[in-house]
Amino acid sequence: MYKSLYRYSILFLGPVLLCFLIAFIVPFIYGVVLSFAKFTSVTNVTWVGFRNYIDAFANKDFLNALGFSTVFTVVSVVIINVSAFTLALFLTSGVQGTNLYRTLIFMPNLIGGIVLGYIWQFIINGALKFMGVTINTSAICGFWGLVILSSWQFIGYMMIIYIAGLQNISTEVLEAAKIDGAGRWAVLSKIKIPLVMPSITITMFMTIANSFKMFDQNLSLTAGLPGKETVMVSLDVFNTFYNRSGFEGVGQAKAMMFFLLVVIITLFQLNITRKREVEN
Repeated sequence: MYKSLYRYSILFLGPVLLCFLIAFIVPFIYGVVLSFAKFTSVTNVTWVGFRNYIDAFANKDFLNALGFSTVFTVVSVVIINVSAFTLALFLTSGVQGTNLYRTLIFMPNLIGGIVLGYIWQFIINGALKFMGVTINTSAICGFWGLVILSSWQFIGYMMIIYIAGLQNISTEVLEAAKIDGAGRWAVLSKIKIPLVMPSITITMFMTIANSFKMFDQNLSLTAGLPGKETVMVSLDVFNTFYNRSGFEGVGQAKAMMFFLLVVIITLFQLNITRKREVEN
């Protein structure tokens, strides 16, 4: 019986694995190879070794984009997760109209990043016009504009994950805490937060990865202005690869380093938060 199931599983998984191989594994391996080469097309390749990586690290724009992306990620991750968890607590407290609130707060996540960027550019510039500046003439305004946009887009999605975690907490545990005289803060810090750590692991992973990889919102909201001060790493890689002839290999090297950085940071975060998870 098991052999028969195994045979049929291969039959159904085969097309999916083939598509994954063609669409992800092969391009990724080829991308790694191209990061060590100078090229203008996949048929015009010259091996240069680590020269692309050296040039990438020597590029001030890349280092500035990396620093900007790091600061943006730290601020965004804190704001998104704190806000999403607070809203989840509010919407699981028995307030009326919970389903309506969940839907309204979640809806921004359904809008594409490019569209959101142009919408918020219009809104923020309208608010800033009385100060005589625009989001593209002030790096500080550009930074906080990106933070506002990403928070508005992702808080609702993370809120849903936190709500699922809070609703999974046993009511018997909460009732026992109340009987023992535990206050709201004690219940939150000693019971709810530890028991919702699996949800925190997921939301932290997603917000860190999404914040670091942000591209379309950055492109449409600020386009890196003023003077490349609000360029994030993904946009810098795009500009290097497509807007500088002969620098395709350097752009590919930047992309590979960026990929490794995001993987290392997210794995580190997963390791820390998973250690704090407890069984419900």
